[in-house]
Amino acid sequence: MSTELSGPGSALRAPGRGPADGRRPEPQRRVARNDAPVTASGLAVKVVLLGLTAGIAIWAAFPLVEAGAWIGLAILAGTTAGLFYLYLTRRHIPAKYLIPGTLFLIAFQVAPVLYTASTAFTNFGDGHRGSKQDAITAIQTASVTQVPGSTEYQLSVATTGDPASGPLVFLVTDPATGTVQAGDAGGLTKLDAADVTVGGTGKVTAAKGYTVLNFGQASARSKEITDFAVPTPGGAIRSSGLSRAYEGKAVRAYDAGCDCVRAADTGKTWTADPATGTFVADDGDRLAQGWQVTVGLTNFTRVVTDPNISGPFLGTLVWNFAFAIGSTGGTFLLGLFCALALNSPRVRGKNVYRVLMILPYAMPSFAMLLVWRDMFNTDFGLLNNLFGTHVDWFGQNWSARLAVLLVQLWLGYPYMFLVSTGALQAIPRELSEAGSVDGASPWQSFRRITLPLLLVALSPLLISSFAFNFNNFNAIYLTTEGGPFPAENSMIGATDLLITYTYRLAFGGQGAEYGFAAAISIFIFTIVAVISAVSFRRTRRQEEVYS
Repeated sequence: MSTELSGPGSALRAPGRGPADGRRPEPQRRVARNDAPVTASGLAVKVVLLGLTAGIAIWAAFPLVEAGAWIGLAILAGTTAGLFYLYLTRRHIPAKYLIPGTLFLIAFQVAPVLYTASTAFTNFGDGHRGSKQDAITAIQTASVTQVPGSTEYQLSVATTGDPASGPLVFLVTDPATGTVQAGDAGGLTKLDAADVTVGGTGKVTAAKGYTVLNFGQASARSKEITDFAVPTPGGAIRSSGLSRAYEGKAVRAYDAGCDCVRAADTGKTWTADPATGTFVADDGDRLAQGWQVTVGLTNFTRVVTDPNISGPFLGTLVWNFAFAIGSTGGTFLLGLFCALALNSPRVRGKNVYRVLMILPYAMPSFAMLLVWRDMFNTDFGLLNNLFGTHVDWFGQNWSARLAVLLVQLWLGYPYMFLVSTGALQAIPRELSEAGSVDGASPWQSFRRITLPLLLVALSPLLISSFAFNFNNFNAIYLTTEGGPFPAENSMIGATDLLITYTYRLAFGGQGAEYGFAAAISIFIFTIVAVISAVSFRRTRRQEEVYS
């Protein structure tokens, strides 16, 4: 016997019936749970990755402990513990995917930028690499000379690394006691007699933990051996040839009372200048070895205030913009022209043409740049021989600039051809056909329909191409090396970009100026960042118009 309750106010319905208002019942929502079974392969991958994380953390902890960098050690321990907590629990699923990318972003993007920015406010460079104590030690050891009564040692040159490039170590035998000591930049360390083998002449032939260089290996590094010195309380140990050494006396010594360096032979005094990190005499003479200090905005203002830098810097900046715009614009126009020509349905053999078009893109750019460099050679270059001319392409300012732009045009248009071809194929033909029906000419159809739609798709690529060409180191360095250079300034050439100028400051010339080079790098970063931000903002507006 079945019973059915009905009526407008009835809240009870028979089994299987819907609600009183006739609507279908909503399906019951399932609650997401993080209790999916763990597979053996997934567990193995997790164990391996966490094991690598722990290994890297332990490896990085030792130098931090040795340097006394306790804040860095705390950050390392906290980061490692956080990673283990994150990946050993079933919670925080989105963070499991976001954290790795964030850590890589910090390690490879944020940290280098911050380090470069911090270096830009210092005088870091050749002669200003270490602390004040390092500078004092270097000054004293560099002035060591052999005096009557200096102790002489039997010398064996060794290393703790590769014989051709490892750090040098002097293994010296005391002639009076026969004691063997190992000397490096930090001083002398006595070696256990059981760990060394001494020949009949007193020279060390083998030592535990060291690789003794043979005569040929030592001869190849003779310049380094001559310049190398082991500091001692009274001076330093220096080599006298490859088999003997002496403990000389320092002619220049530091006096803490006056915070100065005095020369024992001449009596000349150099007083410490904490603002510049150097020792300066009354006549303005500066010792070559200084120490690293903070100089504030000096490196940045130097670009504007130093007449030897401000004029050439402004010219280099203008050429940098011209090169980036010319390279990007020229390759885009040529690539787009080729893409439009091959996009026509009347063209046959498109695949063959497209393969030929992308050949420059498929070849290594550094090799092609060197080939083009030879092609522009004044005496035997292909271009001069082909046209019967004798143009010194890299000897004049404007011909050298034209040459690098032509090289960039040949190397860069295949990329623009590929992306333009893809963007053209994504534009519906119905839009162009509709324009033709409305009476638009082919040029009007291209300018009003095709080009705006192309720019919506290609603007981000054009912005990234501009940023790349603004810092295109290879294009300049492998073709012209920045030249030609004016006779009055060999640091900035006619085809130099800011990036090649920065490289020459950091690694070329008479001495590296890493602080100043870092300041130039900040200028470059700011310029590219501002231009990119403005361009992307305009691109978003364009997308809103044509979306």
